[in-house]
Amino acid sequence: MHEPVLLKEILEVLRPPREDGTLVDATVGLGGHSEALLREHPRLRLLAIDRDPAALEQSRERLRPFADRVTFARGRHEELIDILKQHGITEISGLLADLGVSSMQLDDAQRGFSFRHDAPLDMRMGSEGVSAADLVRTLEESDLARILRDYGEEPMAKRIARAIVEARSEAPIDTTARLAEVIRSVKRGRPHEIDPSTLTFQALRIATNEELVGLETFIDDAVSALEREARIAVISFHSLEDRIVKQAFRRLEGECTCPPGMPVCGCGAVAIVHVMTGRPVTASEEEIARNPRSRSAKLRVAEKL
Repeated sequence: MHEPVLLKEILEVLRPPREDGTLVDATVGLGGHSEALLREHPRLRLLAIDRDPAALEQSRERLRPFADRVTFARGRHEELIDILKQHGITEISGLLADLGVSSMQLDDAQRGFSFRHDAPLDMRMGSEGVSAADLVRTLEESDLARILRDYGEEPMAKRIARAIVEARSEAPIDTTARLAEVIRSVKRGRPHEIDPSTLTFQALRIATNEELVGLETFIDDAVSALEREARIAVISFHSLEDRIVKQAFRRLEGECTCPPGMPVCGCGAVAIVHVMTGRPVTASEEEIARNPRSRSAKLRVAEKL
């Protein structure tokens, strides 16, 4: 059975101010967090959202014992306000967003997320949009390098982008194994280091799914929908996501964003939330031993004032 990350911590912090309120799981995945929250709060209702139809189907099966309290919706988390309106929900008692790729998606070789399996280079979390293979085939070298640098923080972004462009002129790069081979031709790993392909695959996954697009707006929308004293909990898995979440929470807590030296604040900063996590909550050593993927998880929590 899939083990959701930071489950104990989520149950501790995500306590609704009303037991008969509505909680939103904006990225329900396999439903592990939602299942535990529904058990913990027997009167709570849940709106389960995910962009991946396969994930929705599996979470629907897992949450079948709570079917009378759960509503499922397919969509991206940045479509939150529209989804709430579609279901007649004007106020929520809490929200969870577990960002990034799920273990189900990583473990399904045919989804093309992992360099550990030879599969079509897809990486789409849903069934629409361009694939990673499309990006690798069509983007200019400079655009590829920018994606690898900005989304993967890959120090060899330019060399890898050049190698991709040269290799695709000889034969299509349409499988995960072919792409990994190209990356390793210019970037060699050392024992006990992460695989040379890791950062490039991360960058292409983020670009393919536009994972950072709308994240800050989503947080604003989620907070606007929270009732008083309700909480938003966001789990991120890489520094780019975590930085956006941290900065959005700070801004919503009333931190002035005016340029240094301004004699009077002109940004109109107003405290809307109280940030409960000065530093992100991370997994315990025991959890990491059970579930190594939890190592990179970071949880930030804010409460609506």
